[in-house]
Amino acid sequence: MLRFVIGRVWQSLVVLFLMSLLVFVGVYAIGNPVDIFISPQTTQAERAAAIAELGLDQPLWTQYFRFLGQALTGDLGRSFAYATPAVTLILERLPATLELAVSALVLSVVVGVPLGVWAALHRDRWIGKSIMGLSILGFSLPTFWVGLMLIMLFSVGLGWLPSSGRGETVPVFGVPLSILTVDGLRHLLLPACNLALFNTALVIRLTRSGAQEALLQDYVKFARAKGLRRPRIIGVHVMKNILIPVLTVIALQFGALIAFAIVTETIYAWPGMGKLIIDSIRVLDRPVVVAYLMLTVTIFVLINLAVDLLYSVLDPRVRLADLKG
Repeated sequence: MLRFVIGRVWQSLVVLFLMSLLVFVGVYAIGNPVDIFISPQTTQAERAAAIAELGLDQPLWTQYFRFLGQALTGDLGRSFAYATPAVTLILERLPATLELAVSALVLSVVVGVPLGVWAALHRDRWIGKSIMGLSILGFSLPTFWVGLMLIMLFSVGLGWLPSSGRGETVPVFGVPLSILTVDGLRHLLLPACNLALFNTALVIRLTRSGAQEALLQDYVKFARAKGLRRPRIIGVHVMKNILIPVLTVIALQFGALIAFAIVTETIYAWPGMGKLIIDSIRVLDRPVVVAYLMLTVTIFVLINLAVDLLYSVLDPRVRLADLKG
């Protein structure tokens, strides 16, 4: 087990190093922020001093190794636009994005898993076919269009829910949370539903596929022959065996929800990392863009590492197969 853990941690570190190189080179090789942050009326000496202060006078490889050394200490550079650490700017907006992503994930699981099981149990009836038809719509409809339609219906048309902002928040250990207030929940509902749409469709189809396969297995037939009730068969025998694939998708999609919440946050003016990264890209604020991308990559890598380790606990065959390979 220790060898398996060490191997997975080492692979994660290699991925982080390679991604840091790709992200840094990709961002720093595009555009010239000097043209945005430095006035054309400045003298050549002032321009050179400003470039040196931003650290852009050094070769790209020198800038990268300096960035890498600072990153090991938790410093991902200072924002060109705000003159503050990029990590600080991101962490200030991270709670809002995490709250939105967690809410969307919980919503997709609460809705997707029961609908997927229901579709598997009634696959030849109209209800099962209707559920699968709706899941196809969840895959097909663009997020930005659905977000606008939700605003038009529930905010403009019916006036039930607010169309933008985060609403009232309550600090918990210094972290503002809107989910603990009625006004915050009203502001959270529309963006959470919008962000959860694709993930819900994915969970429905995955759960239905796993449940259909499990229902045909001998242990389910034996449980029926023993006279076990249907809810117990579904809740214990079927759900237990589709847990691993569903868990994997849910975990990996959490990273995707954080990474791709930008569209939803922009539509609903949600004060998370999405608006910050869009503003930073417009002005070529490289440290903030790199810090955001590295944070996203780190979240993905950590989630994959956690899923691999959890796999080895739930199913020892995964660990043994990896060690043999």
